[in-house]
Amino acid sequence: MNMKVEERIKFLRRELHQHNHLYYVEDQPIISDFEFDKMLEELLRLEESYPNFFDKNSPTQRVGGGLVSSFNTIPHKYRMLSLGNTYNDQELKDFDHRIKKLIELEVEYVCELKFDGVSISLLYEDGNLIQALTRGDGTKGDDVTVNVRTINSIPLKLKGNYPQSFEIRGEIFIGLNDFEELNKKRKSEQLEPFANPRNTASGSLKMQDSREVANRRLDCYLYHLLGEGVPTKYHYNNLDFARKWGFKVSEHTELCSDINHVIQFVRKWEEKRHHLPFEIDGIVIKVNDLGIQDQLGFTSKFPRWAISYKFKAEQAITTLNSISYQVGRTGAITPVANLEPVLLAGTTVKRASLHNADQIEKLDIRIGDQVYIEKGGEIIPKIVGVVTNERNLFTDAICYIDKCPECHSELVRKEGDAKHYCLNVDNCLPQKKGKFEHFISRKALDVDGLGPETIELFLEHQLIDTFSDLYSLSYEQLLPFKKDGKKWARNIIVGLEQSKQIPFERVLYGLGIRFVGETVAKILAKEFKDIDCLTKASKEELENIDEIGEKISESVSEYFSNASNNELINQLKAHGLQFQSKEDDRLISNIFEDQVVVISGVFEKFSRDELKKIIEQHSGKIASSISKKTTFVVAGQNMGPSKKLKAESLNIPLISEEDFIKKIDVH
Repeated sequence: MNMKVEERIKFLRRELHQHNHLYYVEDQPIISDFEFDKMLEELLRLEESYPNFFDKNSPTQRVGGGLVSSFNTIPHKYRMLSLGNTYNDQELKDFDHRIKKLIELEVEYVCELKFDGVSISLLYEDGNLIQALTRGDGTKGDDVTVNVRTINSIPLKLKGNYPQSFEIRGEIFIGLNDFEELNKKRKSEQLEPFANPRNTASGSLKMQDSREVANRRLDCYLYHLLGEGVPTKYHYNNLDFARKWGFKVSEHTELCSDINHVIQFVRKWEEKRHHLPFEIDGIVIKVNDLGIQDQLGFTSKFPRWAISYKFKAEQAITTLNSISYQVGRTGAITPVANLEPVLLAGTTVKRASLHNADQIEKLDIRIGDQVYIEKGGEIIPKIVGVVTNERNLFTDAICYIDKCPECHSELVRKEGDAKHYCLNVDNCLPQKKGKFEHFISRKALDVDGLGPETIELFLEHQLIDTFSDLYSLSYEQLLPFKKDGKKWARNIIVGLEQSKQIPFERVLYGLGIRFVGETVAKILAKEFKDIDCLTKASKEELENIDEIGEKISESVSEYFSNASNNELINQLKAHGLQFQSKEDDRLISNIFEDQVVVISGVFEKFSRDELKKIIEQHSGKIASSISKKTTFVVAGQNMGPSKKLKAESLNIPLISEEDFIKKIDVH
């Protein structure tokens, strides 16, 4: 018996360590919070019943997840512990009973929405934000202050009468509308959509580039005040003070007279949570009186005066009937699970995402399996697990396809890429159709009168093969395709003619070069001014441009090294499309002509964007990294030590903001 118990304990520890790593470090959970918590509860019960199997490294002996080594690790002044979980009314009543047994008093509770995001602890001194730490392991956290400063809802300086020094805790998250917009932008830039708001917020907070963090539209609610000088001895009242100081505190927080009032609050939000503009996964219940909180204290893992009620993730069980494979316009192959229709969160679900071959292997999914599907912020539902004890023992593991489902070309998977690709870009119909749809889309050429159905019609009748063929279409060619089609044909011809005035940056975006989305297309068009300069640019020249990395430079170089792509551009030029930027910014001088300038640090008189514009107006080029080609560095306060060291090792001059102003004033 003991041997079986020991094996079970070891198995649970291995599984929980793995899921803990996926959730907190990789930000790629593959099971729900409910499943994780049930496994943890089982392990806790077994360890309590069989103390001879105690292990100090058990998942039950830690709080939160592992630390990310790329940020400085700082000790918390006050431990930042997780909360114990409840899942039903009785467990909430048991929590209330334990408190009353310890203090023998009636207790008021504060109920708060449990935001599904990333916990943060903020330190303020003299009304200024000094430090922001993640939860980390509960004792120490990652210093993410530079990224937190980009979040508009977190005040950098407070108003009113606040304590000289205090700590306030909250949750960083992304609103549902902002998350949707973020994924729309990623789709337009040919990038994989983010899986869900929680993981996106977590990953964003750990990014090295704070500029990119600022673009992620992170938000934050604050919910817990700590310190010697907090204004009152009641948690609820302290939140009112925090609002007055400028913090974003949820208006849905409620003071409850007893545990029955708490249960009513929970019931209300189990229904109303679907109407919120952000995701919550439960309710947090805290004792209101800080004196009673002190009396109750902590266990080794949780505060005794607070607990969370976790909503069960919306799941359903259905049958996997088959897997189909979709071909995107970039050639990426995406497997999709075809399911027995099932009702989930108010809609009938027939398909679910399987992402890639690795995900299929990780789930060990088989045709005919009973599977758990879940809506947890996904664009379409995802499969989160398999009911293995219901599996037919004679089913085979799924063998991922090795040929394109459309054109039957061999699939390729590059090292480090999760996706398989069909490289038959010229003759694979879904790729061709997708590329045309991208070319005529609103953010690219915006051709009025053309849509996906019309593109499919033209391809089917072999009227078009490349983008340039669109501009060779005639009114007479189109008339036979629709009864009384004069207006339809005229609109298409007029729309194509008007698209010839679309600016260079949008034409460049419309070409569909991998990784060249709207933003990158604007940067390239601004830097190179016309297509000829861009086609001649070396990979190193491309990488020297601010915000252009190795993947983008490789993709652009590869595109222009293809003779058929260059021929296409020449044909589009001949049709009159715009492949040259209009010069909006007047050149002031050529004092920085043929000079490459790097800007680093923080400046007093100009922003970094203003400095870039000034350098470009004086014919200079901006680079993000220092190399042998760098002419000089404009160095501000807090310049990165590695950049400074590299500049000094290459004997590249560092000039101050004042010296830079003198340079341009002389001319």
